[in-house]
Amino acid sequence: MLTRLLIIAITPAISIALAIYLSDRYDREPIKLLFKTFIFGGLSIIPTIVFERLLMSVNILPGILGIAYTAFIVAGFTEEFFKREVVLRLNYNSRFFNEKLDGIVYSVFSALGFATVENIVYVFRFTTTYNPFVGLYRGILSVPAHSIFAVTMGYYLSLAKYSDNEEVERQYLRKALIIPAILHGIFDFILMSGIPMLAVLFIPYIIYIWRTNQIKLNEYIIESGRRYLKKDREE
Repeated sequence: MLTRLLIIAITPAISIALAIYLSDRYDREPIKLLFKTFIFGGLSIIPTIVFERLLMSVNILPGILGIAYTAFIVAGFTEEFFKREVVLRLNYNSRFFNEKLDGIVYSVFSALGFATVENIVYVFRFTTTYNPFVGLYRGILSVPAHSIFAVTMGYYLSLAKYSDNEEVERQYLRKALIIPAILHGIFDFILMSGIPMLAVLFIPYIIYIWRTNQIKLNEYIIESGRRYLKKDREE
């Protein structure tokens, strides 16, 4: 039973990681570095939990305001901060980060490491009742959502890295945190609020963030292909 639970917990992240890796078909990142990013992304859940508990301990807001605080600040901002921190410290200045698509790849691997550990924790909490639907639910919603937020993060990290102006770079670095945190917060707020109208909007919201981030990913994939063809012609 434990083996089945573990498979349920890790399969979604592995599937998405493989898809992202194969999407980077022109200049793939080193497996060792991707694995390291994944592992540190998973380990980032430790400081995240510490800060989330600290932030929750000072949450005195009532009702819907308290839910918004939890969704946007406790979960959205804190989780995206530490996932971004992994990429900034491990990948941002790496010589292997040599095209814009790499920002998305590294951000997604960091996020999937985080999501995998988080999913394992959630799934194994239900070991006594063996409720596989927890893993299925999170595999369909939460794990892909983490990767979608990471596409936005990586998109702006790449714009920051390849900016010629320090002030513009700082602006994009801030966007690489704030915008994913907002997207994450909206996602959690809809699920936590219990407001029927928001529940109706949940699926359209998922479609919207998936579509807009797919456009961002495709933009960098196309740019990567052009860069590869140009390099090939020069050689």
